[in-house]
Amino acid sequence: ISLKWIMLAALFVYSCASFQQQRIVASCDTASSTQSYSKAAALSAVLKDLLDAGVPGYSLAVHTKEGWWESSGGFAKIENKTGMQACHLQYLQSVAKTFMAVGILKLFEQGRIDLQAPITQYLPQHHAQYITGGNRITVMMLLNHTSGIPEYNSQPAYVTKLLQHPQHVFQSADYLKFISGKPLDFEPGSKFSYRNTNYLLLALIADAITGNHGAFLNEVIIKPLHLEHTLYLPETGYKNLPRLVNCYWDRYGNGAVENVSSMQLVNVASLVGDDGIVSTPEDAVQFLKGLLEGRLLQSGTMALMKTWVNDSKGNPAYGLGLDYATFQGQVAYGHSGGGLGAGCNLYYFPEQDLYIFIAINLGTITEGPIHAKAKKILDRFYQVLLTPPNDADVSNTTP
Repeated sequence: ISLKWIMLAALFVYSCASFQQQRIVASCDTASSTQSYSKAAALSAVLKDLLDAGVPGYSLAVHTKEGWWESSGGFAKIENKTGMQACHLQYLQSVAKTFMAVGILKLFEQGRIDLQAPITQYLPQHHAQYITGGNRITVMMLLNHTSGIPEYNSQPAYVTKLLQHPQHVFQSADYLKFISGKPLDFEPGSKFSYRNTNYLLLALIADAITGNHGAFLNEVIIKPLHLEHTLYLPETGYKNLPRLVNCYWDRYGNGAVENVSSMQLVNVASLVGDDGIVSTPEDAVQFLKGLLEGRLLQSGTMALMKTWVNDSKGNPAYGLGLDYATFQGQVAYGHSGGGLGAGCNLYYFPEQDLYIFIAINLGTITEGPIHAKAKKILDRFYQVLLTPPNDADVSNTTP
């Protein structure tokens, strides 16, 4: 989740209202989906509660030993009553970090980057000049968030720029200038602390090596996995995407949502490495499935990717672009993403050989009655999803 969205809370209503509505998209088929999934009815009942709580829309894809199941509900675009469908493009937000990590690890496999080398070995001087202590920070430290580099989107100067120019399209160097000369937050390698800046720098390093990191990600990830509905916005542009969902925000925490699609789209399309991807739910699952099944990286590289660093409590927290999480007591690998107008989870549960991607088109980083209800409902969703079939039905458990 990007801290930048917290800083957007004071943006003017004008920015939210300026979005021009897109046309309704044609319905699409979900041929790979099966409605015979044993938990379809129970999960659908829980997801109806999510809509009743005020979430504009949701879309998900699940892959289990039974096959594929997809479900969508609510609205992709409230204003013209466009129903959410499986073909709608969802914002992956920080899930893009997993894509970026795979790109760097492909360069590692090709012998074009040393993960233990200082970032100054690869980062051009016109970017490296903004980073304090870059010669003590390795590529690996960027990947697993142990670099100590400050977070660019929590800097007051960055927040001021956003407030004054909410439609401004930032360049990568702009973000780095906000941390120019700032001391490291901690000694490199000494602890884990999640930073978007780390993955921005990885994108710039990949640019220096490949000439265009977006084109490289397309060649080594998107094309091999045939992700035909996955777009990296900084690379492909963000105009004329009729299947892209509208985004909403409960600005005042009073249950009234506003359309913030323009701000969401412009900002996400400005981000590299740490954000910037839109995708359908099925494509998102196909990406994680392809990765963990060994279709992108060699087995030794995958083992490296799942080498976890610990959080402040000593618990496994993060690998190389992979989040180590638990849901209902079950371990999961993947990543989450969130922003002003969207939120998602993409995870694999090895105990059940189950993949899940679920997205909502409501901002996930501010508090309010919708969010409080949604959190409890999503807890129930995962309880149903992960409970063995013969156990008691929990779909109607009172939150």
